Amino acid sequence: MGTTQFLFQAFVYLAAAVITVPVALRLGFGSVLGYLIAGVIIGPFALDLVSVNTAHVMHFAEFGIVMMLFIVGLELRPSMLWEMRKPLFMVGGLQVVITTLVIFLIAKLYGANTASAIAIGLIFTASSTAIVLQMLQEKGWIKLSTGNTVFAILLFQDIAVIPMLAIFPLLGTISPHAITTHNESTAIVKALVILAVILAIVNGGRYVIRPVFKFIASSKLHETFTALALLLIVATTLLMNYIGLSPAMGAFIAGVVLAESEYKHELEANIEPFKGLLLGLFFISVGTNIDFNVIYNHLSMILKMVVLLIGAKFLVLFCLGKILDKKIKDILLVSLILAQGGEFCFVLISYANQYLIFTDEFSRELVAVVALSMMMTPLIMLIYDKCLLKIFNDGDSPETNVVNQDNQVIIAGFGRVGQIIYRFLLANGFDSTILDLDSQQIDLVSKFGHKVFYGDASRMDLLRLAGLKDAKLLVVAINDGVKALKIATMVRQAYPHIKILIRVRSRTEAYEALNLGFDFDDIYRETFDSALNIARDSLQHLGLSLTNIDSTLQDFKKLDKEGLKAMSPYYKGKMDDEYVNQAKLNREQLERVLKNDLDNA
Repeated sequence: MGTTQFLFQAFVYLAAAVITVPVALRLGFGSVLGYLIAGVIIGPFALDLVSVNTAHVMHFAEFGIVMMLFIVGLELRPSMLWEMRKPLFMVGGLQVVITTLVIFLIAKLYGANTASAIAIGLIFTASSTAIVLQMLQEKGWIKLSTGNTVFAILLFQDIAVIPMLAIFPLLGTISPHAITTHNESTAIVKALVILAVILAIVNGGRYVIRPVFKFIASSKLHETFTALALLLIVATTLLMNYIGLSPAMGAFIAGVVLAESEYKHELEANIEPFKGLLLGLFFISVGTNIDFNVIYNHLSMILKMVVLLIGAKFLVLFCLGKILDKKIKDILLVSLILAQGGEFCFVLISYANQYLIFTDEFSRELVAVVALSMMMTPLIMLIYDKCLLKIFNDGDSPETNVVNQDNQVIIAGFGRVGQIIYRFLLANGFDSTILDLDSQQIDLVSKFGHKVFYGDASRMDLLRLAGLKDAKLLVVAINDGVKALKIATMVRQAYPHIKILIRVRSRTEAYEALNLGFDFDDIYRETFDSALNIARDSLQHLGLSLTNIDSTLQDFKKLDKEGLKAMSPYYKGKMDDEYVNQAKLNREQLERVLKNDLDNA
């Protein structure tokens, strides 16, 4: 494919996303359905604008799923994952086993042979991780306890793919002697290799990757850090592919290992744009790969299979929810959002086809069934969100079910000022999320038990990942007044409800903050109070009364505040003659007032 053709294909994909997704969002359909519709429109069965092999594009776009699982892993500390063990193994395990059994029985009822029925049951246990997590994040449901249950089921489904890949050769007609001593020994060796690779990822993340991140962070080259983040994910993907496991699972493990790293938020911020683009490309590719000729030729059967698939998975999940005594609205959310087929279904169908479990024609029909079920999910969830949620809402506020809420305070900068602020807030019961760009400082304070995340607070994407949207207070304590004002201005524009306290170093930076519209009481000159405390102690050593000193000190603060406000209009980026003359008048007035106070004391 030539450069011009490649650029044209890129233009088509991007234009389709830019046009359809905003429209879908405006209509309340969500971005996933917008991407799917875009794929159908540009695909071979509509405008036919995509001439390259769309299956290859989908394989490339699946890397977005890998990135998404890595980011999800970053959000799950190992301790949190341990807390999820009940929904992970109990609910997830029961869902896979019961769904396989139910769909196996349905397939046998419709005349499928035993091997095909087992394969269909195994394939259809998988749900779409990409669609489900994207919708949970868009709706803000990912932080609900129900969102954790959904994620646990998805995670178990991904784990279950591993033994499924081992079962399929036993079902195939081309491997009648699959169970032999050689194969048994090979399976043992493969299991040991898998265990070794997982241990290598865990220990590598703890003892190798962190020092590398620290070294790269010290260079302060943002693009190098981004390259390292991508390199980590690509390396993990290659390793998992080599041993025949799910790349997404490997990326998830790597993410969990780094979940408590100080570089967590920076990693998320760097990977997020790539993940978003590749996931969008994946959804578009699903739309372009829907074979409408197969659907047209077998319309009745395919629609029946789609209904049976969604209905069977819904009933299994609904019954599990009732057994676990969940609320009806939560049961409906879990049951409806997981009722479709998933991206791993495509992999398993292809794998089953290699072992001649299905015919080529039936494989294409199964692919169409999975794709249609994925396409219907956003519509089903739209009905849940607009109708069912209102009917079954029990009046609980979302906050009552939220788990692992972000801190109310974000502190940007953890030098001498930031540390004092943090310690005093913590002593009064308020924990903070702390960001700093100095890797050596982070390494130093971590020895004292402080948890500081590496990252540039002037990046809005990083602040959002640190929980800015839900925070009540942002303290900008970095040792750079110009950058502090830039951060404060950016945050005020995006989140005007958040209280912002700014550290500045000089009087001129305070002028700039006032001219930008910040309140005087929210601006803190780092040397001002320290200098006044030294002056107070000096006067006390010189024999003045402590009462008179404190009275004069309060007057000085008040007059300085008034003078700062009065002088700010005269400061226009430099101290010109007008400013200097006005400053002299202001100083003389201050001295006269204080002298009168001393005389009258």
